[in-house]
Amino acid sequence: MSLQGKTLFITGASRGIGREIALRAACDGANIVIAAKSAEPHAKLPGTIHSVAAEVEAAGGKALALQLDVRDEVAVKAAMARAAEHFGGIDGLVNNAGAIKLVGVEQLEPKRFDLMFQINTRAVMVCSQAALPFLKQSASGHILNLSPPLNMHSKWFAQHGPYTVTKYGMSMLTLGMSEEFRKYAISVNSLWPKTMIATAAIEFELGSREAFKRARTPAIMADAAHAILTSSGRSISGRLLIDEDILREQGQSEFEQYRFDPAGGTLIPDLFVD
Repeated sequence: MSLQGKTLFITGASRGIGREIALRAACDGANIVIAAKSAEPHAKLPGTIHSVAAEVEAAGGKALALQLDVRDEVAVKAAMARAAEHFGGIDGLVNNAGAIKLVGVEQLEPKRFDLMFQINTRAVMVCSQAALPFLKQSASGHILNLSPPLNMHSKWFAQHGPYTVTKYGMSMLTLGMSEEFRKYAISVNSLWPKTMIATAAIEFELGSREAFKRARTPAIMADAAHAILTSSGRSISGRLLIDEDILREQGQSEFEQYRFDPAGGTLIPDLFVD
């Protein structure tokens, strides 16, 4: 149950859940490729590829910071090749980069839908395709997509159908790639939080930190990702997993330590979770 010496390529790793997954793996002594657009500090969102690289090294891992726009397939392919050359291969790809706008069809600008589709759905295909030659050579290759269960209740489409479509597209690619890559012994899964996760990106979208009182920290997603990425022999593959559920499968039963505010009220379920 260790990622020591393994190389993970994590998109959107400059903050939030991606950063937390990187730091959790770094504690094992993993090699982490921090691939994100944020090379310079953002006025409202903390963290850059360079600040996370320093944190990874301090936590015991090795880091390679790569500025990357996952919409650019040429740049993605070059980044994968550079990462593989730098660390001697790639063992896991975490498709964490995402874009969100929680409005319906009437209000959404087409260019915003294009952005969400390109960063959410299309990038999963582009990054997985580019990583595949290297994952084939790994003793235990993994692709992990940060996308939800396919909950087809109409309420998940009524207010923000365009976003839902792009996130569900990621999950459908998970199911497809798990079967397609079975012959290469590569595991492909999705992971989604049971509750709202306190991240700067969510704060930015909601316009307030008030909901954080009823949210969990990104640490629960990092621990759940670790459980998936350390599994072997495709013992976990083709699944659309919820963070708490996979941790329970691994024998964990206590989750209070993940609360953002120990004195907060009832936790808020995340989108697509009943």
